Amino acid sequence: MKLGTCYYPEHWPESCWAEDARRMAANGLKQVRIGEFAWSRIEPESGRMDWGWLDRAIDTLHAAGLEVILGTPTATPPKWLIDTMPDMIAIDEQGRPRGFGSRRHYCFSHAGYRTEAARITRAVAQRYGRHPAVVAWQTDNEYGCHDTVLSYSAAARLAFREWLAARYGSVDALNRAWGNVFWSMEYRSFAEIDLPNLTVTEANPAHWLAFRRFASDEVVAFNRIQVDILRELSPGRDVVHNYMGFFTEFDHHAVARDLDVVGWDSYPLGFLDSFPFAEADKLAYARQGHPDIAAFHHDLYRGCTATGRWSVLEQQPGPVNWARYNPAPLPGMVRLWTLEAMAHGAELVSYFRWRQFPQAQEQHHAGLLRPDSEPAPGLAEAAQSARDIALLGAAGAAPRQVALVFAYDADWVTKIQPQGAGLSALWASFACYSALRRLGLSIDIIPPGAPLDGYAMVVLPCLPIVPDALVEQLERFAGQIVIGPRSGSRDADFAIPEGLPPGPLQTLFPGKVVRVESLRPGLIHPGAGWEIAHWREDLETSSQLEICAEDGTPACWKHGQTRYLAAWPEPSLAAEVLRRAAGDAGLALHALPEGLRLRRAGNRIFAFNYAAQHTELPPSIQGSLVLGERRLPPAGVTVLED
Repeated sequence: MKLGTCYYPEHWPESCWAEDARRMAANGLKQVRIGEFAWSRIEPESGRMDWGWLDRAIDTLHAAGLEVILGTPTATPPKWLIDTMPDMIAIDEQGRPRGFGSRRHYCFSHAGYRTEAARITRAVAQRYGRHPAVVAWQTDNEYGCHDTVLSYSAAARLAFREWLAARYGSVDALNRAWGNVFWSMEYRSFAEIDLPNLTVTEANPAHWLAFRRFASDEVVAFNRIQVDILRELSPGRDVVHNYMGFFTEFDHHAVARDLDVVGWDSYPLGFLDSFPFAEADKLAYARQGHPDIAAFHHDLYRGCTATGRWSVLEQQPGPVNWARYNPAPLPGMVRLWTLEAMAHGAELVSYFRWRQFPQAQEQHHAGLLRPDSEPAPGLAEAAQSARDIALLGAAGAAPRQVALVFAYDADWVTKIQPQGAGLSALWASFACYSALRRLGLSIDIIPPGAPLDGYAMVVLPCLPIVPDALVEQLERFAGQIVIGPRSGSRDADFAIPEGLPPGPLQTLFPGKVVRVESLRPGLIHPGAGWEIAHWREDLETSSQLEICAEDGTPACWKHGQTRYLAAWPEPSLAAEVLRRAAGDAGLALHALPEGLRLRRAGNRIFAFNYAAQHTELPPSIQGSLVLGERRLPPAGVTVLED
């Protein structure tokens, strides 16, 4: 695995570039990611290109032995371009324009902007496509950041109508599929269909699901335009994009089909503070990040490509600027995050950013250097990580133990019609993932239809729309299967299946969900060390009732090799159900202390201590020490070898 950093030569005097490059190389960094926000410097005015500064910057980095990942600058179109076609900006759900003055101020559906994005991509690729320093390209930056996937512009409305016509063929077919007879919502032509915002009350959920699919397809199409140009003009270089954390607004599997490497931007402390984790976890892990945040995304994005190639394109090296509260990492955490990415198979960890910028929106966002160019705490940890990587060599592949199936349309369905506040497929998946990690297991997060060969266990935490191909795979699967709530509860157009949920999964689990209810906080059904909370389902089934609450409320049913979890996968309940399934699958389990996590890579076991106190490896974990000790300090990393 290589280490790198994100660098913005346009932010700094040219006189410091060579020294920056020398220090990067001296601290073990190999790759530098540049250019993704530089459009206004590359093209100060329409048609007037200024390549000199970027030529010199790339040559300077190359002279220091550094490789370059060059970004297409389409995430930040310059003001002169906005002024030439002001309707290219995105419109938010309330009908307000997303104005100039920050970034991501464009609509994916605007034909004129697509043309301009292709033009600047072609210009940059023609200039640097065969430069020996350029080893990879990054398309745009963080598609959809700041809620910009869903645009409610005139361009989006027209494109959506065309998309609907192609999908449904006739407006009568659309009316039937959406159930538009309800509330007299029937259309006479596709030209009558508007976007689903600004309705008096909620729009038809089928309308919302179609719009989300369309918007995702627009991201795919926008990205593909750039990929095609880069492959034409820069053959032999990887094409990557940087995804975000806990972000599901477009189908990342679909975008990844056009990429060589999937990247993501890892900010464990910012994510812990910004997303709905328990207050106790936010305090206990304030300087470390929840133990499963980074690993969850490593495994999610590794599963997005058929090759499994992935990288961390932005790694938090210190406090960020965008969460409600922004603590500094515990000493050692930057190294821990780096080596954990290595254990999960990353090709690159790139720290964001090289030097903290003293102006504009990210003044409080730490880098590897302070604004005065003195080392920030993260620099020493990056250098130590480089030495550790050199000692350890290449990480091996993880064993195939558990496949966790996740689909982006699952999260769309549960957000469009949650039925209970905060209950989404993404967080059901995270809860199951975290429970499996606490058992010491290795998990692959895969899309429906990915091969299941070699796994001992398959988990569907929450999969409302179940493709027929997945059902056929599961029918042939010999291992343990766990089906979570709401799975098989909708067809492709958001209707309850004729045979009731779990729909097509009834070939695996003979039962019907006849009623669901969501439970307000505090309304629980306690069990033996676990509880039913937030959501539960009543079933008609001949299956065995395996787990029930103290008051007799069913929690989990079992039929042969298949379990059906009839309640929301709360951490304690998910742990109980998945522990039983993993035991039946013959998997070796570990009783891990709080905050300790494992990852097997080849013949090595990596152990990571997220706790704020020293932690001992349990006796069940054996091997010769390669790195660290059996008693791990806070933020400690230990590597054992069989």
